[in-house]
Amino acid sequence: MPTNLYHYYEAEVGPFKTLSDLSIEEAEKALDRIRAKGETYASKRSVDYMIVRRELEKKVRELFIDNGGQPLRQSPYSMTLGPCNWIKDWYKDGQELNIPICQFDPQILSFTYGDIFPAMRYEDGKPYSKKVYTLEEIKKVVELYGLPQNWNSDGSKGPKRYIEVQIWSDDPIRKYFEFRSI
Repeated sequence: MPTNLYHYYEAEVGPFKTLSDLSIEEAEKALDRIRAKGETYASKRSVDYMIVRRELEKKVRELFIDNGGQPLRQSPYSMTLGPCNWIKDWYKDGQELNIPICQFDPQILSFTYGDIFPAMRYEDGKPYSKKVYTLEEIKKVVELYGLPQNWNSDGSKGPKRYIEVQIWSDDPIRKYFEFRSI
């Protein structure tokens, strides 16, 4: 089980910027700017991306609360459980930051086996799909199934390529905030 969480981001933007913190109008304008540049993975996102994303984040939050989690934000910041160096390629100048998991209160961490989109939407019949896990639960899942980034780093075995960690508080990452626009 990895002991660090990883965050990947565009150098020009800085870490822990999330479109979900913007109004839907502001988020759409930011996505339009990203699409117009056409330089990054995000430039290929569908027109309904923000609507779907907000629905998924709301669902994950509700399931996390049902599972005993205590989110302090309406939308999460995303990290990965363990490294996924290839994610840096999603960005023009991809950067990586890693933080020991012990620096986080487990009550504000939720996990999906895969990125939130395929984890909550993709029908594959796997027992770890469409679920939201606590830290203790994801440890057991990793013991049973391993890390997707190890057995599916190239995506040839489906869209689940890493375990996403949802951070539901500003506090443990506040020192990494940089005030640049999305």
